[in-house]
Amino acid sequence: MADFSRLPGPNADLWDWQLLAACRGVDSSLFFHPEGERGAARSAREASAKEVCMRCPVRAECAAHALAVREPYGVWGGLTEDEREELMGRARHRLIPASSAIGPITPH
Repeated sequence: MADFSRLPGPNADLWDWQLLAACRGVDSSLFFHPEGERGAARSAREASAKEVCMRCPVRAECAAHALAVREPYGVWGGLTEDEREELMGRARHRLIPASSAIGPITPH
């Protein structure tokens, strides 16, 4: 289940980009897999969804949103669930503890 605590509040300015999305009016089933979909059928559906995303003027905003809220389902900004998970995993591996970045803290 998605963690809604990371979702932004009800501020229209944060969501206005969706009004320009190429996927508006497209059947959402193109972007979200039905239960049990696997293999070639899933790959074909995801490829079709990505075609819509590739011509979208707000693709970057969409992908950034999906990554920021860790959207667990669907194709967002041209990224599949697995691709977003891979990107998030890479980002986690690059993070270092703040104390390591600034060195030891000594009291004055």
